[in-house]
Amino acid sequence: MKEHTYEATVIWTGNKGTGTSDYAAYGREFTLQIPNKPDLLCSADVPFRGDKTKHNPEDFFLASLSSCHMLWYFHLCADAGIRVVEYTDEPIGTMIQDPNGGRFTSVTLRPKVVITDPSKINLANSLHHEANKQCFIANSCNFRVTHEPTCTSNNA
Repeated sequence: MKEHTYEATVIWTGNKGTGTSDYAAYGREFTLQIPNKPDLLCSADVPFRGDKTKHNPEDFFLASLSSCHMLWYFHLCADAGIRVVEYTDEPIGTMIQDPNGGRFTSVTLRPKVVITDPSKINLANSLHHEANKQCFIANSCNFRVTHEPTCTSNNA
């Protein structure tokens, strides 16, 4: 078994002078720092008093699922001799809030893939299932991540 460690620094930048003296008294802004990478200016999502112009944890979660799936999919396609030339995903996630907090209940990935060989479209679509099984982020979720892929060929 291999073990990998990841590190980040989260620095709250939303102190408006009185700290967390009141729920409305502080900003939800923070900076995400990851060694050797550009800083990201972040905030809570708008429903939680955040700044809509900044990335938020929910954005990161959805992007993590989508990008992890994509990278595993590329690996599997390369191994299967499928040449992917375009890939776009527009994932959608649903989160619920209740008195005890909140949680994501579903995420659907909707990758649009373009490959070079039209005879491999069915195989290319089927590899999304295997990519989901391999994805580290999807394997860390307590709900099922679903997929609605479409695949076309630029040589059809």
